[in-house]
Amino acid sequence: MATAPHIPARLRARLPSRRVALKWLHWIMVPLFIWFLLVQPKDVVPFGPRAFQVHSTLALVFVSLSLAWTADLMRRGLASRPGPKLRGWMRPAHRWVHLTLIWGLFFVAFTGFLLGLTSTVLLKAGGFLPIAPPLGLRTANQIVGTVHIVQFYALGVVAGGHALFHIWRHYRLRDNALRIMVPQRFHRYL
Repeated sequence: MATAPHIPARLRARLPSRRVALKWLHWIMVPLFIWFLLVQPKDVVPFGPRAFQVHSTLALVFVSLSLAWTADLMRRGLASRPGPKLRGWMRPAHRWVHLTLIWGLFFVAFTGFLLGLTSTVLLKAGGFLPIAPPLGLRTANQIVGTVHIVQFYALGVVAGGHALFHIWRHYRLRDNALRIMVPQRFHRYL
């Protein structure tokens, strides 16, 4: 693994390894992903501006983590490997599912940017960060909104399949797939 020369050695020694950081990133993303599958902005609006602010801030965190994950992928490639017990079509499928999830998160963030760009009003992520200058393109905004929603729920199906696949691997193939994926402090529960 290449080290970042611009980070002082003392600081680099205290940073978690890439795999540990990605495990935590993965498990922080899971509840956020589920939240956005279940809760739409229209669901939080009746609870007032503070609830909408929290939802918007969670979206900003989710998008920031998605972009960080994509940047890590672009810089260093996938961190996961299929494992020796995966045979046949499952070996290449393992890679493609992971790439689909990471790039899918990026494109969800990108269509969110397009929603802000085509909006008639200035949208602010977290209530303070302008998403994009609004161009007031109502028809394009409706199309992008539909694409954004379909894309996210399709990604939800892929994520659900991904989770079931790793659970199957852990219990059927007994290859410790879940132990590989979760932070070490939770291994005793598996």
